[in-house]
Amino acid sequence: MLSLTACQSQPDANEIARENSAKANEIAQKTIIADTHIDVPYRLDDSFEDVSQHTEKGDFDYPRAVSGGLNAPFMSIYTPASLEGTGQSKVLADQLIDVVEALVKASPDKFALAYSTDEVQDNVKNGLISFPMGMENGSPIEGDLANLSHFYERGVRYITLAHAKANHISDSSYDTKRPAHGLTEFGKVLVQEMNKLGVMIDVSHISDEAFYQVMAISQTPVIASHSSVRYFTPGFERNMNDDMIRLLAEKGGIIQINFGSTFISQQSIENYEAYTKAETAFMEAHQVAEDSEELKAFSSDYRQRIPFEFATLNDVLDHFDHVIKLVGVEHVGIGSDFDGVGDSLPEGLKDVAAYPNLIAGFLNRGYSEADIEKILSGNLLRVWKQVEDYAASH
Repeated sequence: MLSLTACQSQPDANEIARENSAKANEIAQKTIIADTHIDVPYRLDDSFEDVSQHTEKGDFDYPRAVSGGLNAPFMSIYTPASLEGTGQSKVLADQLIDVVEALVKASPDKFALAYSTDEVQDNVKNGLISFPMGMENGSPIEGDLANLSHFYERGVRYITLAHAKANHISDSSYDTKRPAHGLTEFGKVLVQEMNKLGVMIDVSHISDEAFYQVMAISQTPVIASHSSVRYFTPGFERNMNDDMIRLLAEKGGIIQINFGSTFISQQSIENYEAYTKAETAFMEAHQVAEDSEELKAFSSDYRQRIPFEFATLNDVLDHFDHVIKLVGVEHVGIGSDFDGVGDSLPEGLKDVAAYPNLIAGFLNRGYSEADIEKILSGNLLRVWKQVEDYAASH
């Protein structure tokens, strides 16, 4: 039997949680936090807001980023798959980079561009939030390697080879048509040229077959900039299976966990699929369009009866845990998809102010501060530096 003194000496669970919450805020403020996928440029191109100030909409703005300790959000230069072959992909990509540059020009006391790992670290020392850039969908390359150099010069430091549909580079995980059976011949050349130039290869969104071809070709570690773990979402090819994660890690790469509920929770996926199936059935039965008032009323009523099932912070932590148990803490990081997954973000991870919640979760699960630092940015900066060093020597 424990003595009264012994019982009193054991810390209360709530007290531990409070201590970890306070420690999480400290870690967030003193450690570089890099998030490899935030869709601010496309959001602002659609509906501009001054993100140097607090905004009512969206998941990112400067005050919330400072509160959350975010230092290096990769601005996603996203082009829809529908622009493939139209000649408009490059136009839009340049336009979105203009948006990022304009944000920096308007608020040089808050934001700075970052073309290298050194510039990220220098910006942190100067109290600035870095805006490195990643291109989501390689469509703007438009089959011309000169465009790869063009976008590198403009600051793009990773390219997601495809998006929702197959393009001239790669098949897509979302596309049932697989015309290239992986990478196209141009795609295979592009991977090699990205290695030489110092652009990280992003395997999020591409088909499994394309992933294995990238891994066979690339001479540098690759990233999955915003993917989660297929173990928890069987059949969802957009996430990575255990064999892929092992190979990614074996070659030194990283998987950056996407926070979207339908990436994290099978229950969320099934809930959303049932909702979209009901919408489609209503449209067909009543012969109404997607933007019709009738469909809006139906959807509102449906969601009142059957609310969306959000993932939880613990669900997200489970994805990190799975990767770490599988391949080690050196091969995972953050690719939230803030401003890219609509209203599907998990409870406790609703915007860029919420990184301390994630850190507290790691502390509650027994992670050391050194391991947390690797997850927050150390792993990503290591891979990015390896890609830079390879390019400098070739």
